Amino acid sequence: MLRHSLAFFSIVCILPAQDLTRFDFSAPLMATTFRISLHAVSKKKAETAAEAAFTHMASLNAVFSDYEPNSELMRLCSTGVSSPFTASPALFALVSRSLEVSRATDGAFDITCGNLTRLWRRTKRVRKLPPADRLAKALAATDWRAVGLDARTHAITLTKPDMLLDLGGIAKGHAADEGLRILRERGITRALVMAGGDIAIGDPPPGEETWEIKLRTFSKPAPDAAETMETARLKHCGVSTSGDLYQFMEIDGVRYSHIVSPKTGLGLTGRAACSVIAPDATTSDALATAMCVLGRERGEKIAAGLPGVTVRFAVP
Repeated sequence: MLRHSLAFFSIVCILPAQDLTRFDFSAPLMATTFRISLHAVSKKKAETAAEAAFTHMASLNAVFSDYEPNSELMRLCSTGVSSPFTASPALFALVSRSLEVSRATDGAFDITCGNLTRLWRRTKRVRKLPPADRLAKALAATDWRAVGLDARTHAITLTKPDMLLDLGGIAKGHAADEGLRILRERGITRALVMAGGDIAIGDPPPGEETWEIKLRTFSKPAPDAAETMETARLKHCGVSTSGDLYQFMEIDGVRYSHIVSPKTGLGLTGRAACSVIAPDATTSDALATAMCVLGRERGEKIAAGLPGVTVRFAVP
């Protein structure tokens, strides 16, 4: 019997930029709204690529979420002290990256603060500070240096009792980077992916050298601060904004941010708001949180030593 031999060829066609059309999509993911803006040759190609990106980003919730009891992250936390957990490449990579940021920021970013964030969520519900003994116990279980990594086996080991991890300060930025990667694999390079306050930015729109991104700033110091928007022109990077301008509460006359300090276990009491531009949104997301914890003086000093990182504080 004669069998046909089939050969497959990939033909790359470089289309003029003016032949690309902008398409915008959104979907609820990770307790926020993810948005994709992209330029493609057709609506069908745009929809197919965006759907693939959203599907992949949604799948990451089953890995990184601390709200889902059966997520891979929660299975890691339930293994017990000093019990190696063989992680998926996705979880191992993000935990590894998180610890790098912890090291670079002197622990201002710390994913082992899971017990603290759970306490603070309760605090926001009941409008009452956590009991001193529970806060002390949660602080004792918070230490990024107590996470062991084995790159050969992808094993993660928590070496302190009762440790809980919280990837909320880095997962959305990472998901945005992953969404951009999926679009790129499908031939869509002129795109950006927005995950709340985190944006992963690819090639610029047709006929432009950059994307135009608006960053919040203030024209005057407090208490007469007037909010304004500063334009940043960016490409091939990540940008994240974090702060307590709108997310805060008062308890016994003290203003607390939704951002929890891993040093005190309580919401920040100083006004904090900043934007971070970094090589990717994974990095900018984590650093935006860390910069608020560090404050302007320490934050700017640390940021100056990080390649490709720019921090812009906007504190009224």
